[in-house]
Amino acid sequence: GDRTRIELSAVQRNMLKALKAAGKTVIFVNCSGSAIALTPETESCDAILQVWYPGQEGGTAVADVLFGTVNPSGKLPVTFYRSDAQLPDYEDYSMKGRTYRYFADPLFAFGYGLSYTQFNIGELSLSSKKMSKSSLPLTVEVPVTNVGKRDGDEVVQLYIRKLDDANGPRKSLRAFQRVQVKAGQTVKAKLTLDEQSFAFFDEATNTVHTTAGRYELQYGNSSQDNDLKTLTIEIE
Repeated sequence: GDRTRIELSAVQRNMLKALKAAGKTVIFVNCSGSAIALTPETESCDAILQVWYPGQEGGTAVADVLFGTVNPSGKLPVTFYRSDAQLPDYEDYSMKGRTYRYFADPLFAFGYGLSYTQFNIGELSLSSKKMSKSSLPLTVEVPVTNVGKRDGDEVVQLYIRKLDDANGPRKSLRAFQRVQVKAGQTVKAKLTLDEQSFAFFDEATNTVHTTAGRYELQYGNSSQDNDLKTLTIEIE
């Protein structure tokens, strides 16, 4: 899960530092089945490629990325913490302080991923910032511009936070879409939000459902706060 209990050995890390000190370009290909604390590697490596356990054709896939045949567009499905010291001890089943929904300072955030090109996420627009539950489902569009020199894919992610829920998560992923964008062009990602998208735990009734109130839409290309734009709406 969203844990960081495994770290590279001191010998491996010293080898990476020695290569960097020798003036080499160092690309670290990490094979793991879960998150790893990679803070020292960010200081001694020019790039990190996370390949998980890729299987028989993994070598071919890695070579395609390293030599530029394929423009990478993957996004992390878990949070990569800076250190396991950031995580509280397991004393109950509460997720407070864990996962992207309750954690603010990761090394690499849930939903994060780099590309050989760059994308600008435009403004999400709504005809009205007030709506009723009968207005749902709602389709929103987010413009994505490829401002680099290579064609590529971007994954637009939309998170929702219930503003009057003091004990609720900081954000919850409720919609995402992958879009292919040629260099210099703009494509609109279309995201659909229904009543379930706004459903959160209601302490008054001890149930999960959509209630009237203010909700913050957070949209961008990762769950990291710096990668997200926000828009507040009200459901009456």
